[in-house]
Amino acid sequence: MTSPDSPLRVTVIGAGVVGCYLGGRLARHADVTLVGRAHVLDPIRAVGLTVESGDGQGDRLHLPPDSLTLTESPEAVRRSDVILVTTKAAQTGEATAAFLPFLRPGSLIVGLQNGLHSADRIRDDVDVAPVIAGTVPFNVARTGPTTYRRTSRGEIRIADHAAAAPLLEVFATAGLAARPTDDIQAVLHGKVLLNMNNAVQALSGLPLRTELLNREFRRCVALCQAEASRVFTAAGVVPRVPLPVPAGMLPTIMRLPTPAFRRLARAVIRVDPDGTSSMHDDLERGRPTEIGILQGEVVRMGRRLGVEAPACARIVELVHEAERAGPDRRQWTGRQLLAELQGARRRAHRLSRARETGGGI
Repeated sequence: MTSPDSPLRVTVIGAGVVGCYLGGRLARHADVTLVGRAHVLDPIRAVGLTVESGDGQGDRLHLPPDSLTLTESPEAVRRSDVILVTTKAAQTGEATAAFLPFLRPGSLIVGLQNGLHSADRIRDDVDVAPVIAGTVPFNVARTGPTTYRRTSRGEIRIADHAAAAPLLEVFATAGLAARPTDDIQAVLHGKVLLNMNNAVQALSGLPLRTELLNREFRRCVALCQAEASRVFTAAGVVPRVPLPVPAGMLPTIMRLPTPAFRRLARAVIRVDPDGTSSMHDDLERGRPTEIGILQGEVVRMGRRLGVEAPACARIVELVHEAERAGPDRRQWTGRQLLAELQGARRRAHRLSRARETGGGI
């Protein structure tokens, strides 16, 4: 399937920053089709696509327009061996409904979106092709009309499935670190833990590296991670994170003084100086964020399981306030945001005590 005479046919559904980056990296080793919006694809049709690694090693690829198939129509999946779904999680149902009538039986569908349930939503509607989940751990920024730059590092993980072997082979040939996992749910939960930082960075307005080197902001992330860990434990899930420490240690590491954090978390802070989270980029562009599948998911799970998550709940409120405020949204300092989350936890504790004693508040 991956021979020179018959390259793997890969269709990217929802070609945004992640989809264009992956498609660009794969295009020299696979037959790649990008399905996306005209405002993304038209500039590529004119001058081609450029992808950069952002690791300072000169890893820059330029793909001429004719090296990719570019289309706004999901009908392109008719000829696909592999379909990579890289839409926003909230668009999963709409995207699946659009390509489903054209789906070739036996094609492998890989959901590479944020959150815990995106691949499940695809699977609910698809019964003629295998659907597996995966994670893309690194951030990608659109630094020009046709240039997409990876601003952090990490290894793509996808659920172990026999049909994924050709895709993993092409990933390796293209220089994309990727490997299968026998417990994708643990990996997805681990990514949610790491992505607790997205909202904190977005509310700060600072570049990721600057925000991560601010201890007050890290303590905000630690509060959310600790709540998420308690919720996941109650759900019987042991998250996996791509770091040489157990997931349960993340809040402790985030609370460390900055010099110690710098030494222990080199991989975490190995990001472009101007790199930002996707949530920050959504706020900048006036788009709805994915807070609902991050801290919002922790809050919903906690309510079902009887585990409180007041810091996560307050973060959700603050991000929604930022969405409504647009360009006038507040830029929080670490001290201000930490005080806000600690206050939310104290209020929740008082309310819980009042309920236990049957008194008022």
